[in-house]
Amino acid sequence: MVGRATALPTAPNATHGGTPVGTHVACLCAAWCRLCDDYRKVLREVGAALATEKAADLAAATASAMSSDLAWPWTALHWHWIDIEDEADLLGEVDVETFPTLVIADAAAVRFAGPVMPQHDTLRRLLRVTVVDAQADERWPAVDPAIEAFAARLRQRPGDTI
Repeated sequence: MVGRATALPTAPNATHGGTPVGTHVACLCAAWCRLCDDYRKVLREVGAALATEKAADLAAATASAMSSDLAWPWTALHWHWIDIEDEADLLGEVDVETFPTLVIADAAAVRFAGPVMPQHDTLRRLLRVTVVDAQADERWPAVDPAIEAFAARLRQRPGDTI
């Protein structure tokens, strides 16, 4: 691991039947990848910005006597930083061809799986489309069965400190 671990705003370890609920955001990386190092910084910064937004939304909801936990879209994000060489068992048959690769999965489906550039706006737009603006009955493109199997294992883990 490069640098000091920084906690991202991860959902409380709420579970349903022992499984963490919410949306999992996993960055598949490698210790030797310098682009992954750049993306770790982006994840930390976007995560911190989301935490600030949540605090502001909670303050506004408290002032208006509304509950924001149901309305605030980032509440149940579980962040994962996964070194593909250190956690090969978790990845299973997933073949990562480009770094960094991001996997976004909720309890029902894999919402995104693919390489991303380490840019704040790209990550925020991706999260907006896959988490905030997504409808409950949204249909997502089919993904490789190896990604589905990885997502099933990932759903069993609480979020990390990255």
